[in-house]
Amino acid sequence: MLNKVKVVICGKDFTLQTAESSNYVFGLARTLESRITEITDANSSASPFTAAIMVGLAALDDLNKSNAKLDNLREQAKEYVDEAGKTRLERDAALQQVQSLQSKINALEQELREKTAK
Repeated sequence: MLNKVKVVICGKDFTLQTAESSNYVFGLARTLESRITEITDANSSASPFTAAIMVGLAALDDLNKSNAKLDNLREQAKEYVDEAGKTRLERDAALQQVQSLQSKINALEQELREKTAK
């Protein structure tokens, strides 16, 4: 269900339709306005529009870097899962070998007992 949320950014009213909660949208609007204000306060010749473009570019840069990090983490997780699968197969093979050797030991011990009993 879509919510209509009215926010004010740089003195302008915006009505947004969103599936997000109004508190979340208000928080985004406050953060956006704060970043725009930081830029306009630091550079008196920057208009709110120019500052908004700069904030947008910075946000896209952050998004691209975050996506690259996420892709890297996914690749690492895939490598860990593959390694865990390989290790599990090696463990299973080692357990089978241990069982086989234990069976041989048991058979040899039984053979030894039979020979010493004679």
